[in-house]
Amino acid sequence: MPDAEQQASQSGGVPSALGRRVRRALQDRSPRRPRIWFEIALIGVSYWVYSLIRNAVPEHEATAQNHARWIWDAQDAMGLAFERTVNHAFNDVTWLIVGMNYYYATLHFVVTIAVLVWIYRRQPGRYAAVRTTLFATTAVALVGYYFYPLAPPRLMDGMDFVDTVVVHGTWGSMASGDMANVSNQYAAMPSMHIGWSAWCGVIILLLAKRRWVKVLGVLYPAVTLVVIVATANHFWLDAVGGLLCLGFGFGLARWWFRAHPQQLPATFAEREGPGTRRDASEGPAAVPQTTAATPPAPADVAAPREPAPKEPAPAAVTVPAPGRAQREHGERAGRPERTEHTERGARMPVGASAVGAQHAEGEPEKS
Repeated sequence: MPDAEQQASQSGGVPSALGRRVRRALQDRSPRRPRIWFEIALIGVSYWVYSLIRNAVPEHEATAQNHARWIWDAQDAMGLAFERTVNHAFNDVTWLIVGMNYYYATLHFVVTIAVLVWIYRRQPGRYAAVRTTLFATTAVALVGYYFYPLAPPRLMDGMDFVDTVVVHGTWGSMASGDMANVSNQYAAMPSMHIGWSAWCGVIILLLAKRRWVKVLGVLYPAVTLVVIVATANHFWLDAVGGLLCLGFGFGLARWWFRAHPQQLPATFAEREGPGTRRDASEGPAAVPQTTAATPPAPADVAAPREPAPKEPAPAAVTVPAPGRAQREHGERAGRPERTEHTERGARMPVGASAVGAQHAEGEPEKS
């Protein structure tokens, strides 16, 4: 009986193919090689959706004012309600507060995009995890905007905060001035200025090599905190909310990729290693490249030497047992010979004298 997957494939194949892709994606969570045009489109569409949802949240002004008053009272109870003092102090230095207005309006985007481009070009193996952290941080912030509308300090009734953008006539901020009509004024909790700047700082601190760059990474979210308070756009507790969102983003990326960004290989060459190639049909996944096995080079071994030819053993000489005549001759000639041999210190074969006697008997005497 065919299972559900086979039935789906027979009926059209679309659910089956989609299910297989989803299962493969869940099983293989390794970072994929990023593609520039896809990433640009993804960032653009994601920010458009984020802005659309953020600005579509109903502006409950009364609720937002009540939440702002509660935040202020909570900070005051802790002895940390310092936003109004900081706002007035920096507003008295025109060049400084104007610079902060432009800082708030521009670096929020410029530095974030610059860090993304840097990771994409220099450490592409970690880009997917870094980008996922940023997107998850931004997505969860929408939950706060919807369920906890909050008036920023500059819009609180009767609190004497200075809206620095309006007073100094600077441009670029969507929270004040002419842009306020197209932006949700009560999406202050959590602060994504802190969420994004802290994301940049952590990524730079973890992945940069030069020490002075790491120092800049640490200073960037700290300066951003001063800016959002001095311009009366956020309470410092809004910054805490942004950090909580960032923690969620890092946790989600850690769960999905099973590693923190700094634990992943910086490049795909390090992850794939030698002997792998990129298969165009499978996209960026590394495919093992099979190559013919090369036999190892033979070691330098000396050729065996041929055995030297053996010399023939000397033939054994069989000496017949001496006869009676030989024994008699030996008795006569043996004693001088032994004396002579003893004096010379030589050894004669046994029976040599007997052979000589036998030879002598065989010869006739000459007259």
